[in-house]
Amino acid sequence: MPEIVTGNFAPFGLTLWPPSFLRVVDWNIDRGQQLQAVIDFLASIKADILILQEVDLNARRTQRLNIAEEIARKLEMNYVFGREFEELVQGSKTSPAYHGQAIVARWPISNPRLIRFSRQSHFWRPHWYLPRIEPFQERLGGRIALVAEINVAGAELVIYNLHLESRGNDELRLSQVEEVLSDAVRLGPKRPVIVAGDFNVDASKDAVASAFARDGFQDAITVPHTPTTPSRGLFEPGRRIDWAFIRGPIRAGTGRVHDKVKASDHYPISFTLAAA
Repeated sequence: MPEIVTGNFAPFGLTLWPPSFLRVVDWNIDRGQQLQAVIDFLASIKADILILQEVDLNARRTQRLNIAEEIARKLEMNYVFGREFEELVQGSKTSPAYHGQAIVARWPISNPRLIRFSRQSHFWRPHWYLPRIEPFQERLGGRIALVAEINVAGAELVIYNLHLESRGNDELRLSQVEEVLSDAVRLGPKRPVIVAGDFNVDASKDAVASAFARDGFQDAITVPHTPTTPSRGLFEPGRRIDWAFIRGPIRAGTGRVHDKVKASDHYPISFTLAAA
């Protein structure tokens, strides 16, 4: 299977007129295991751009569906999927299963590519002494950023869709952030850019926050102290680990964490985007 899969389902005529603003959703959808609830929420919010993590393709747990394609087809949008891992427990040698990130948009998507981070935890690597059963989640591959350009009626917007390592430490996650930022810096300060995803770290603090500020990025959500994951009990409160940052001649508004949506183990975050 190729590392990148694409599909186009958006009606052509809708792409000709520039909108006054775009609505963007970033969401770790937990493989799409509650797919109909995911689609229902995304349809209700009428988003123009979806930045999705933990997206399955041909996995047993999600009925062998191409989850990104199902979402794009139902919402009449275009999509690009980037392969992060082969899920060894979820497929077979003749019918492998994959897991990764997707960017879905009402507008044409071009030049998709992957940044496969040079530093990985290798936590998910298979070992001979571990059985091939679900709790161990043995995988081949590594964490990525999926990068693509969206042509919004002639204006190019660059999206970086991140899923930073959950099993490493903050130093590892910072190194993955720095790889993305060093790539984005080459685009120049006047190119509109969104960097969003599941960071597995509080990006408002310490070195990660400093790195984004240094390179001219601003938090698109600005909802302080609002968790993006549910509480798992008295001693494990919700965490703010899903983020979206913007840079360039654009401004964000109406940032929100949708903490009533129960279709995943993360809450969706959304914001509007307009010319500065």
